[in-house]
Amino acid sequence: MTLHHRGLFIAIDGPAGTGKTTLTHALTERLTRDGYAVHATTQPSRAQLGEIARHGTDTYRGHELACLVAADRYHQLRTEIQPHRDAGRIVLCDRYIASSYVLQTMDDVPPAFIHNLNAAADPPDVTIILTADPAVAAARIRRRGAHSRFHTGIISSRTEAALYRDAATYLKTQGQAVLTLDSARASTAGLVETITRKLAPLARLPRPEQATA
Repeated sequence: MTLHHRGLFIAIDGPAGTGKTTLTHALTERLTRDGYAVHATTQPSRAQLGEIARHGTDTYRGHELACLVAADRYHQLRTEIQPHRDAGRIVLCDRYIASSYVLQTMDDVPPAFIHNLNAAADPPDVTIILTADPAVAAARIRRRGAHSRFHTGIISSRTEAALYRDAATYLKTQGQAVLTLDSARASTAGLVETITRKLAPLARLPRPEQATA
């Protein structure tokens, strides 16, 4: 039975190789099993604009790529994320604004420009930032293959890790709720359990084990 609950918008972010996509899938399955209405998505989106951004990192750089990613973000908010959240679903988004602060900074875009470009984007109810030792993340990327020019080995993994720490601190100064979890020290199942317990009060529901008892 699907439970009626307040719509939520949850961003799942962190360096490449920390398991964001794996966690998004596992969390979707768990929340759905517990009776929540869930919509999982990703950024860049799977719409035309998002596919250009996703596959165009070798073509577009710096400010132009930052603008392209932001344009896709605003379009996705209007056409996908906001409607699902307003319908009472928990929206899980694999990557969001924290990724822009990190990757566009790595692409030599000034932080002030990134902030202004994304200032009108909806803040998530919670941003989950996964962490892992850069050596672990770099090894995972080597095994699966890099998805873009931003991920070139241990140096880029160390840079990403440091910038995500900065991004988490900055989002907190903006009044946003940030939950940082080490994916190298906990199993996916353990991460899902921790997150589920955090989300239940936000959705104005009893804990999942109580709701499904």
